[in-house]
Amino acid sequence: MNEAIIPIAMFASTFAILYVFFTTRHKERLALIEKGADASLFNTGKKGETKGRSTVTLKLGMLSVGIALGILLGSIIHENEWLPEEVGYFSMIFLCGGISLVLFYFIDRKIAKENN
Repeated sequence: MNEAIIPIAMFASTFAILYVFFTTRHKERLALIEKGADASLFNTGKKGETKGRSTVTLKLGMLSVGIALGILLGSIIHENEWLPEEVGYFSMIFLCGGISLVLFYFIDRKIAKENN
């Protein structure tokens, strides 16, 4: 019985956090619109730029590939007994994940230069 409480509590707390976040955001936006604020205030990207979802997707994709490569390299390091298991996995995951985020930064900066 006690084991069933944990997933239910996690689901309920996640739902509660998301519900409060979206209802608060909706109320804030309605209040700004009622005061006469421009609706373009809610656009996150610059004018004429389709930033946002595409760059977030690219960032998450590159991070996922980096983590997968880190796990693969950690496995190779562990199998060849170059480092202990924990050190090999964690170091390679963080190293490859970090490298992928640095590469994303340079790619994003190049895309931003081309759009301007």
